[in-house]
Amino acid sequence: MHDYEAQAQAFSEQIEAELEDGRLNFPTALDVSLRIKRMADDPNSSLDDIANVVKAEPVLSAKAVRMANAVMLNPYGAQIADVGTAVKRIGLAALRCLAFAVSAEQLAQDHRSKHMRLIASGLWMHSVDVASWSYAFAHQLRTVAPDRAMFAGMMVDIGQFFLLARASSYPALEENLERFAEFVEVWSEPVGRAIMEAFELPEEVLDAFEYENPYGGAWPPATLGDIVFVASLAAESPNPFDSVLGVQRRPEMLENCIAGIEADKFEELVNQAREMRQAMLATVCG
Repeated sequence: MHDYEAQAQAFSEQIEAELEDGRLNFPTALDVSLRIKRMADDPNSSLDDIANVVKAEPVLSAKAVRMANAVMLNPYGAQIADVGTAVKRIGLAALRCLAFAVSAEQLAQDHRSKHMRLIASGLWMHSVDVASWSYAFAHQLRTVAPDRAMFAGMMVDIGQFFLLARASSYPALEENLERFAEFVEVWSEPVGRAIMEAFELPEEVLDAFEYENPYGGAWPPATLGDIVFVASLAAESPNPFDSVLGVQRRPEMLENCIAGIEADKFEELVNQAREMRQAMLATVCG
């Protein structure tokens, strides 16, 4: 237990110092996602340049082609077999989200500890689930661009992912997962915000995570933040840190956090969007 206290304190001090300096030390698995983001923001970079980066990553290449051939993006059935055409078909917004999903999946597989690997895998699945629901709800409601909703949904656990990846340097933390989950709960919000700012995400995405201004209950959800919040309620893959702390998000949140919304309206939206969500989930996870 003494080792846990010492390492938790050291980890806290490290995070606090990095946040203060504004220079977070990103895990290497996020390199590709960052490179694609920077190239997408560079007016001198072409889609062909970005496609060449994607081609260097076999998993990302395969998933980009798979996404481009999904029915939602390819309604006329013209099959795409090359990465360059796939990148043009799915667009930069969807590609950035897909690149992060692949990076996060690699982070999930990178832990030597069985317990941490299971937590990471569950966290990745929860993020993808929220992102898929976000896409499906935005597509159904037509109030927010679906690609942007998907990307914002994928960011919902970014702070937790970062902390989990960095925790490998502090092996004593896995000895008490409940206390580590409490540690993550304390740090995930400021770390997540700092990461999104480091990625220089649009204000619309940053505003979706204004935790001090939660969803007010207006129906249907109209803003990006509202859609991500409702998508988090609909997610069927639990956040593993919530599970460790004994929090069953969906039942509790449905009852306590959307007062004024009739349950049948929420379920109706879920049923309308379910097929789209399953298609997107299969595309990202396949």
